[in-house]
Amino acid sequence: MREVLSSFQFDSPVAEKRPYGLGHINRTILVTTASGCRYILQRVSEAMTSNIPGLMRNIALITEHLRKKNTDPRAVLSLLPARDGKNYCHTEAGFFRVYHFVEGTITRQMAESAEEFYQSALGFGGFLEQLSDFPPGELFVVIPDFHNTPDRLRKFRESIEKDPMGRAASVKKEIEFYLSREKEMSQLQQMLERGELPLRVTHNDTKLNNVLLDEKTHKALCVVDLDTVMPGLSAWDFGDAIRFGASTGAEDELDLSKIHLSLPYFRAFAKGFLEACPGLTEKEREVMPLGALTITLECGMRFLTDYIDGDHYYAISRETHNLDRARTQIRLAEEMEQNEKEMKAAIVECS
Repeated sequence: MREVLSSFQFDSPVAEKRPYGLGHINRTILVTTASGCRYILQRVSEAMTSNIPGLMRNIALITEHLRKKNTDPRAVLSLLPARDGKNYCHTEAGFFRVYHFVEGTITRQMAESAEEFYQSALGFGGFLEQLSDFPPGELFVVIPDFHNTPDRLRKFRESIEKDPMGRAASVKKEIEFYLSREKEMSQLQQMLERGELPLRVTHNDTKLNNVLLDEKTHKALCVVDLDTVMPGLSAWDFGDAIRFGASTGAEDELDLSKIHLSLPYFRAFAKGFLEACPGLTEKEREVMPLGALTITLECGMRFLTDYIDGDHYYAISRETHNLDRARTQIRLAEEMEQNEKEMKAAIVECS
């Protein structure tokens, strides 16, 4: 750690360092210097990609672009340069980066009100809008085929066929549920390939805790966790936010009777997203409910794939953890199917 800390241009000597946050991918440390300035030091995980320089170039390009469109310096993450001029350092311990700490902000793991969910929509929608003039082709694709659902279906079938843990027979009902939705899950990718939906710079991890709220006003201030920013569809960002934030239960809830789609939360997020991103095309608006269903089905299928494979990708705390997650997504997807008309009506109302 001494070597890592000495690699960055802190304003003064480091006085204190301690673990920070609840992230599952990157190890995060809060660093305080002798002057009282605070920084976020992260060990950048190579689980997503081995091309960390490409990932860091993405973040530098995106933050530079966003900084030109915001007057509040807290509205955009700011990287601290390393002493060699790069925006990261590489040691035997791995790759590390440092951000200036965004003071005066709070985060939420779950929205405490529809207003807070609306604010997160303003954050993510604004992020999409401000990057609408950034060429997606300039970005390194961190995770190829990340939301290519037909490709995810192919891998799902391969896992079922190999069945390395002998679990497939016991989850036949869940397997059949996901395979029976192949048509629905494939539509967005097919529209993208036909040129019906524009490729944009998208966040690709639109959970509520990736928007910092001003601690006094509770208004959206800064979008964080930029590791998965790459070319994508607006429906993917909208859909992932709804999947996570408009569900009335936790992603790994065992009591499925607690899992429902909150239509008030759906409307609140749709309202904020569309207000902050007025440049969406008519077709993009039309497929927003499909985006919510697609991402819910895709994520559930990925949980089930990992369960069948032996739980190698997602961290688990119990043997059936990934299966439990897959089942909550089934329940939530069923609710979305039942409320399709209401979701479409909400988009029309907010447009």
